[in-house]
Amino acid sequence: MDLTLQKYFAFVKTAELGSISRAAQSLHYSQSGVSRMIGALEEEWGVSLLERGKNGTRLTSEGTRLLPLVRDVCREQERLLAEVDSLHGLQSGLIRIGAFASVATHWLPGIIKDFQKSWPNISYELLVGNYTDVQNWILEGRVDCGFLRLPAKPGLKTIFLKRDELAAILPENHRLAASSPLPLSQLCEEPFMLVEQGESSEILEIFERWQLTPRIHFRAWDDYTIMAMAESELGVSILPKLILERCPYRIAIKSLDVPAYRDIAIAFKEGAHISAAVKKFLEHLQNMLQE
Repeated sequence: MDLTLQKYFAFVKTAELGSISRAAQSLHYSQSGVSRMIGALEEEWGVSLLERGKNGTRLTSEGTRLLPLVRDVCREQERLLAEVDSLHGLQSGLIRIGAFASVATHWLPGIIKDFQKSWPNISYELLVGNYTDVQNWILEGRVDCGFLRLPAKPGLKTIFLKRDELAAILPENHRLAASSPLPLSQLCEEPFMLVEQGESSEILEIFERWQLTPRIHFRAWDDYTIMAMAESELGVSILPKLILERCPYRIAIKSLDVPAYRDIAIAFKEGAHISAAVKKFLEHLQNMLQE
């Protein structure tokens, strides 16, 4: 890759990650190298692209205007390299994946390990966030594909993968731990701990569907924090069974007396160019989960 394109990628990655050091780590450059490349762009264009501070970097107004154009150039370069790779029989390539925590923890390691048996020279970039993050990353082009909960935002094409049951979690010796199945209404009598997953919550949707209101005492972005709080007898919650696989906490896991699940899909941007590497990955993912 020539120097101009290297500078473009350095600028885009720094803008996305909000840090020159994190961008350098992601691109396998030195921190000083990334800083020099961005400085060279600013000097060449006669504008300030980033404001640098103790807590990282942020775009200036000029940088905000130019970022989408520079990102387009980087995407076209990636498309070109993907086509070259396909002509050479997919000997290399990069797959950028967005995922939420349970998929990143319990699915992706095995999926990628199995995929590497056939395509050992493919590289990966993984971004982990909530449902809203993943959908926005796909639409913005930060990732090639991503795991999300259905329904998806307009502009995304989805492939259904799995229906994942949602289960109640309680302290191990809780009075409701012997209930099977556990009545959803009884959870409303307990301090409830809610996992935030972006703009929508499948947990709150369950209560709303049955015209119930939980007593929310605690909110967190991390499933494992909720499990630890339940183990410490601070409340009850509802979590997907996928994240409860190999659960490291002493908690009771109970099915509910009402239908409770989430539908998981893999998605990519409708109309976007899909590289040969991503196409193979999607095919492999479908075949592996069906088996």
